Amino acid sequence: MPFRGNAAAAGTIDVSMSDDDKPPSEKISEINAALAEWTSRSAGESELLIQRLEGMGYEVSGKSEDEIAEILKRPPTRSVRR
Repeated sequence: MPFRGNAAAAGTIDVSMSDDDKPPSEKISEINAALAEWTSRSAGESELLIQRLEGMGYEVSGKSEDEIAEILKRPPTRSVRR
């Protein structure tokens, strides 16, 4: 229930920030983790996506979806292939 009235009378004040209130710099790791999970699930069904990730320097070929998600949460380990 939302607080209505004097904050001092309530005894506590909720100062937590919603995700919309956080600056992007504080949300980036959460967003990256969510994208890594989504991409890993999609890569399991797309050889083309695996090839693109490999070309971007991520060693994901032959890995499970969970392994791909963890790999994508870190910087690439190889140079970009063109």
